[in-house]
Amino acid sequence: MSNGYQPQQASDKNLEAMRKFAETYAKRTGTYFCVDLGTTAVVLEGLAKHKDDYGSPLCPCRHYDDKEAEVAAVYWNCPCVPMRERKECHCMLFLTPDNPFVGTAQEISFDQIRAETNRYSVSE
Repeated sequence: MSNGYQPQQASDKNLEAMRKFAETYAKRTGTYFCVDLGTTAVVLEGLAKHKDDYGSPLCPCRHYDDKEAEVAAVYWNCPCVPMRERKECHCMLFLTPDNPFVGTAQEISFDQIRAETNRYSVSE
């Protein structure tokens, strides 16, 4: 049942920037996207939306009391410190080959992202 709420999508510009970043970063670090590309799409949308709203791709999978302060601290800006230091991605965007949820893709199209996020935003 729909409650009428649909989250605002990120701008095409920042979504495309985050898509390109994620593909390049996955290839450079030997990581892969989640086997469920819906997870990848939702995370990329969240990163792009934070880039729209705060100027930086703040991790969308965490709760922040003050997002602007977190952006300034840079710890949770993607790629976050745990990812850079230990290849630990809380969002499941960049997975190591030994992760049980790892897929084989290091690429995702803009249209795939929009299709997945549209599917999730109209449900419930």
